[in-house]
Amino acid sequence: MQIGGLYIVATPIGNIEDISIRAKRVLNNADIIACEDTRMAKKLFSLLGLDTQKNFICYEDHREDKISEILIQKMQNGLSVALISDAGSPLISDPGYKLVKLCRQNNLHIETIPGACAVISALQLSGLPTNRFMFAGFIPNKTKAKTDLFEELKDINTTLVFYETAPRLAETLQVMSTIFASRQLSVVREITKIHEESINGTALELAKYYLQNPPKGEIVIVVEPPLEDKKEIDVHSELLKRLKTMSLKEAAKEVSALSNMKKSDIYELGLKLKNE
Repeated sequence: MQIGGLYIVATPIGNIEDISIRAKRVLNNADIIACEDTRMAKKLFSLLGLDTQKNFICYEDHREDKISEILIQKMQNGLSVALISDAGSPLISDPGYKLVKLCRQNNLHIETIPGACAVISALQLSGLPTNRFMFAGFIPNKTKAKTDLFEELKDINTTLVFYETAPRLAETLQVMSTIFASRQLSVVREITKIHEESINGTALELAKYYLQNPPKGEIVIVVEPPLEDKKEIDVHSELLKRLKTMSLKEAAKEVSALSNMKKSDIYELGLKLKNE
């Protein structure tokens, strides 16, 4: 039996064998399981051979404040609550920090049971710098919001990590190609599963690939830091400026000389701009 309080438990992001011995023990002993989706949680418990008749409480964004208060009362009465997400480490682009904050304010016991995390796994697979990185969460749906976010982050001297959905990946990479034009990116998907994949290239190269090979599964995009050997430029703007006075071939050659982006890729981007 474990003492009352909050236990933040990481669960597998794909491979069920990634659950830790400690995590199984805590989940088995917890009085309450706070989860995003009770059906997903019960399926996980079944796969792990744990009791599926426990008290599962749905803990999600639009109910976070109300459920947090209920859980605090339960913990004050000596019950233990295990907080899990659908997959991976809780609180990473998932609700939970308000509950942790309330636990601290009420001097309740808090423990973290670490484990799988897609952000860290993607960085490990990417081959891009890991000494400094920034996790920027899920990429917005609208094109303007995507552009604004990337513009805001492009000059930060660190590796950037994003979450994205499979249906929006190719479009997002197209937007990235105008802002992170010459940088190396890594698209990592199906982490720890049979079809785990990590593909590197420029945003434009990856956009072409995924237009021809529509992806499935959860997506993590890793972007290398700003390049030091050549100034990071807005390829989109530089191309438009030159296309007013010169041919596409000449414009592509000049912009390529200013960046680390291939002339052929810039030429193709220019064709798209002329057709729009």
